Amino acid sequence: MALWFERALLEDGWRDSVRVTLAGDTIADVAPGAAPQPGDQCFGPALPGIPNVHSHGFQRGMAGLAERAGDDADSFWTWREAMYRFVDRLDPEGFAAIAALAYAEMLESGFTAVGEFHYLHHAPDGRAYAAPARMAQAVVEAASETGIGLSLLPVFYAHSGFGGAPPSPSQRRFVHDCDSFARLIDGCRTAVSGLDGAVLGVAPHSLRAVTPDELADLAALVPDGPIHIHVAEQQAEVDACLAWSGRRPVAFLLDTIAIDPRWCLVHATHVDDAELTGIARSGAVVGLCPITEANLGDGLFPARAFLEQGGRIGIGSDSNVEIDAAGELRLLEYGQRLAHGGRNLLAAGPGRSTGRNLYDAARTGGAQALGRIRPAIAPGAVADIVALRADAPALVARPGDALIDSWVFAGGRGVVESVWSRGRRCVSGGRHVARDAIAARYRQTLGKLLD
Repeated sequence: MALWFERALLEDGWRDSVRVTLAGDTIADVAPGAAPQPGDQCFGPALPGIPNVHSHGFQRGMAGLAERAGDDADSFWTWREAMYRFVDRLDPEGFAAIAALAYAEMLESGFTAVGEFHYLHHAPDGRAYAAPARMAQAVVEAASETGIGLSLLPVFYAHSGFGGAPPSPSQRRFVHDCDSFARLIDGCRTAVSGLDGAVLGVAPHSLRAVTPDELADLAALVPDGPIHIHVAEQQAEVDACLAWSGRRPVAFLLDTIAIDPRWCLVHATHVDDAELTGIARSGAVVGLCPITEANLGDGLFPARAFLEQGGRIGIGSDSNVEIDAAGELRLLEYGQRLAHGGRNLLAAGPGRSTGRNLYDAARTGGAQALGRIRPAIAPGAVADIVALRADAPALVARPGDALIDSWVFAGGRGVVESVWSRGRRCVSGGRHVARDAIAARYRQTLGKLLD
């Protein structure tokens, strides 16, 4: 099968009239300056896909349900209580239905792979399913149905606070000890074995939920896979870590664990200069989720300073309150503009494109964080491709990197026309090819959950 694009972003830059030949899930040949051949499918501009480094798929079902003010000051912690209530009735079939809609919407926005930070493991009463990885299998089913590339990140969650505090009853569906978690990993390994291109990693939930001894043991369970952890998302977490250990969360990690390029530090919002430099030197990726971080009132990661030190970033949709790859990049830049009172702060130099620099950073760092090959339109690469609408008003007469700037800052998900993930065309005309069936099942599931 061959695809022809008016122009495409290749490894050596933008090229016109690009003919891309696919062989299964791989790009077999790329020919710039080529005329379309009979039978070719023809499109407008094309770019490689973007990885989504951090998702809690089931939270798509509660989007918009935590926007009513409570009696006390609302924060991440009050939002968390609403989330706990939402999961109380969620079964594997409902989980799969909600995750499928989230993954379809990710593809529609230009994400071609997702890191599912998966911590909802047990039945509503807290007991393990007969198959310990049953909920993880629901994630795999959603990824298979939609076609999105999956990096499954089973979460180890054992405690409710620093120092090994016992878990609360509302966390009963999440918790494991080390032995039961090892069995979960075995089940997850089996679950992903039938999904082409799937990656298995591991995710200690946070320093609140994992003791140092447990943290040291987890990395050995998946020796070659990615390792993700929530860290320093909220100032309250930093204060509690200081009270417990005398160190800030990121400093504690850097001092006690061999943080390396396998690691993704999710959020890392509240860091000081020394922590920022330490992350950059480690080669780890910081997983940024600007839309969720804004929704939860987390704060702003010092992205400008981090990128200037050669730091690596990926972007994620986290709570999935809104799913928009371009929107995450846009808000990342806008947050820095508001913090510093300037413009184009993440462009990496005079005359550089802000959208292109952010896009490249997210594409490269995201692939590293998910243990995947960096998306590229190149022979031998996995065929993860995003085609933008040739007739989109936001893209009219835009050359080269101005296409990405206009997608990120003016067009958003509405300019995505088609998306291929591992050579499978998942999105056509801006809609997932199975959207109607996926949306119908989602509506049925939410009707039962929220009745």
